[in-house]
Amino acid sequence: MNVDWPRFCEVIHGANNIILTSHIRPDCDALGSCLGMAGILESLGKKVRIVCGQAVPPNLAFIDPDKKVMCINEDIKAEDFADADLHMILDTSAWKQIGPMSEAIRNSTYKKIIFDHHVGEDDIDAELFKNTTAEAVGRMCVEAAEHLGVELTPEISMPLFCALATDTGWFRFPSVSETTYTIASKLIVGGADPAKIYGDLYERETVGRVRLRGTVLARVQTELEGRLAHTYILPNDFADTGAQPTDTEDLINLALQIQGTVFAVIAVGQIDGGYKLSFRSRCKTAANEVAKQFDGGGHKAAAGAFIESDDIDEVQKQVLDYVRKELTAEFEA
Repeated sequence: MNVDWPRFCEVIHGANNIILTSHIRPDCDALGSCLGMAGILESLGKKVRIVCGQAVPPNLAFIDPDKKVMCINEDIKAEDFADADLHMILDTSAWKQIGPMSEAIRNSTYKKIIFDHHVGEDDIDAELFKNTTAEAVGRMCVEAAEHLGVELTPEISMPLFCALATDTGWFRFPSVSETTYTIASKLIVGGADPAKIYGDLYERETVGRVRLRGTVLARVQTELEGRLAHTYILPNDFADTGAQPTDTEDLINLALQIQGTVFAVIAVGQIDGGYKLSFRSRCKTAANEVAKQFDGGGHKAAAGAFIESDDIDEVQKQVLDYVRKELTAEFEA
């Protein structure tokens, strides 16, 4: 599916008061795309507010120095943006991923659009603008700026470079193409500073996150001749290590770094219950197809899901039995 850019521009030009929303447990593509899109729309003279279901995590606070991202029911109420005439949902097409914002969106009467790069979608009553081949919604935002005739500024380029770089694993994932680097170069010309962004993302570790990383690595197990690697985090690990729940971002990639590993799984216990699952794949067994079995989604190389159970043994058995079956079928075929 590709974006109908003339129609997208028509919708944007027809709106004046726009709300931007992305998914809970926000990553850099979610936050960066919202912030970059806000800058693009503000350049057109639009009134723009970013309202999400959760606050910006502390480790990503650098991406929003002006604190533009508001949290529903904490910084703003649904009735405070009832005057909007357009609601744009970025980087997700699933109700459950919108969290506390879902009720506000369901109950609203203004027009809704989805601006996303994921394959699946729920029954959100919204007009779709999707490019399922795009490596990041950040890339789509750059293309939106071009179609809308908006010049990239440092304020727009910085968060969009964060979005593009992180959703491609700092340009390491198979989704990277010649176009990815073209987009990146446009953002650098626009004012993005890759060295500073990298430092803000990866060179500001807390003692808690380092300790949590050690816990995750100590629990790594490999199976199927090393093709499968898996680990887990228990809810009490956060208090034991001094880490924050947001410190789990990208820890799954540590398991995928093991030589010979082609599929990695991490189950992260949530303080308020349940386990968040993350999958990474560099084989034919697609991460998003595995995630779909547990009502999740994502991309072929990276995907996620959630299981309500608080029993790590039950969660691991349920998930790993399915992954083992899929990998065995692939490599014994």
